[in-house]
This record gives sequence, C-alpha cells and structure tokens, in this order.
Amino acid sequence: MAEKKEKAEKTEEIKDLKDIKKAVEKKAKAEKAEKAEVALEKASEVAVKIEAEAAAKREPKKDKFGRSYATGKRKDAVARVWIKAGKGSINVNGKDIEKYFPRPVLRMIINQPFVVTNRVGEFDVVCTVTGGGLSGQAGALRHGISKCLDLFEPDLHATLKKAGFLTRDSRVVERKKYGKRKARRSFQFSKR
Repeated sequence: MAEKKEKAEKTEEIKDLKDIKKAVEKKAKAEKAEKAEVALEKASEVAVKIEAEAAAKREPKKDKFGRSYATGKRKDAVARVWIKAGKGSINVNGKDIEKYFPRPVLRMIINQPFVVTNRVGEFDVVCTVTGGGLSGQAGALRHGISKCLDLFEPDLHATLKKAGFLTRDSRVVERKKYGKRKARRSFQFSKR
C-alpha cells in the first residue's frame, strides 16, 4: 500500500515537472517568435535602404573633354584607356588597331565589350598598353574598355558584369621554384 502511494506521488511529481517543462517551452517559443519578428523588421528596413540606393543611379564620370578613363590589367600587361563618343576608331600606342593587333582573334577580344552592349561604332578609343605580350595586352585592353564603358554609361554595368568583363583575370605566371627547371617541370631524370 505504501508503495502504491509512493508511486502515485512520483507520477504526480513527474506530471508537474512535465507541465513546468511545457510552460517553459511555450515561453521560449514565444521569445523566439518575437526575435524572429524583430529580425524580419530589420531585414525589411535594410532592403528598403538598398532599394533606395539602387534608385539613386550612379552619375557618369567624364572629364572636361567628355572622355572616361580607366585602367585595365591582364597577366603582366597594363592598359590605360580613354573613350569618348565617336565613330568607332581604336588607337593603340599611336597605331591603328589593325596594325598593332594583326591577329583577328585579338581584335575580336578587344571589341567584345562593344558587341555585348550593342555599342559597336559609337565610341572612339585611345589607349596606351605596356608590358606582357599581345594576348595579355588585348585582355588588358578589353578590361579597360569595359571599365570605361561602365563609367561612361552606368546603365551598362549589369550587362558587362554578367559577361564577366569587369572582373580582373587574376591568373598570372607561376613563379619558378628552386630544384625545378620551371615552375613545375623537373630536370630530366638520369638513372646513372
């Protein structure tokens, strides 16, 4: 009999503890819900601010001659580029593009920003390119022209960014290591 009373008391205590646990869990859920609401409010405020900033469009950056300037880089080549509204001539280091870049593939790479943005023949380009070889210089020139177009017409930013023309290609030649002939090439193995 005494054992039954003890069991009954223990089961009542367990029920009381379970009730207390449920009450604590309800309170914790209510607190979490409040925190989530506060976080949602903050997120919506941030979204409104971002939309307001996007609405305030960027102004075109031009000098007193109506030109935009940017620097493009690729491998070891650096291109300083000026663009202005014109007939579509491209002048590289004082030479016409056909003379400086005789390979058609390089000229195609340079014209890609104009093709993607439907601005072929609308801008005159004057640039100086130093360092690297012809391929690196063509890549640097494409990068510089893309940045210039972005500054001249900020509405083209999304198109150029999507095409990947505004990102500097970070691939450069790997350094030579000691104990190797080149960066990774080993010396010829001699068994004896």
